[in-house]
Amino acid sequence: MIELNAVTKRYGSLAAVDNVSFSVKAGEYFALLGPNGAGKTTIVKMLLDFTQPTAGSLSVNGLPSTHAASRTAAGYLAENYHIPPHLSGWQYLQRCAELLDMSRLDAMNQCKRIIELIGMQGREHTKVNTYSKGMIQRFGIGAALIGNPKLLILDEPTSGLDPIGIREIRQLLESLKNQGMTIFLNSHLLSEVEKICDNAAIINRGRLLVKDKISALVKDGDTLEDVFVRFVKG
Repeated sequence: MIELNAVTKRYGSLAAVDNVSFSVKAGEYFALLGPNGAGKTTIVKMLLDFTQPTAGSLSVNGLPSTHAASRTAAGYLAENYHIPPHLSGWQYLQRCAELLDMSRLDAMNQCKRIIELIGMQGREHTKVNTYSKGMIQRFGIGAALIGNPKLLILDEPTSGLDPIGIREIRQLLESLKNQGMTIFLNSHLLSEVEKICDNAAIINRGRLLVKDKISALVKDGDTLEDVFVRFVKG
């Protein structure tokens, strides 16, 4: 579903991403981990063709990431996600559907299905300025699901959430995984990653340090946080 082949991204003399290669299979729940400034968001931006690599190549769903058609397979949730506060959740989802040139009937059916999926029945017609951060994140994930993408790319989906919001988002992502969705996420919440991800990669200063199954990384009484600190501190 995702392939990076010897990808480098330079900004002047700074290598934000330095010769990184890895793949993510269809149906996999994959976490890209690293400290602030490690290159995680730069990789996401290259996958979505917001910026292009200096060297190497990336593909999504078998197509080069520079091809617009590659993005039809992907839904995206940015970090620090915001929705215009004067809209309701329903209005926001409808506007997102309009951007995909859906018919009114298709848009309505998708919005109904997504609202049920994200567990927001009964609140879809209230204004966004009455929503909690967790509710906004749910609608953000819902917007990413419009058009039935095969892949979700999530940049810090639990950022700023309280423990209840974190659990709600985890449960939603587990539900999507069980439906066969491929999920690629950046996260600092290692305890959450450890609970639900299949595989993880750790990068630091643009370089890939390790990629493996969570079960192989976490052993002998370690936590994923222990593994992360050991690799990052070297």
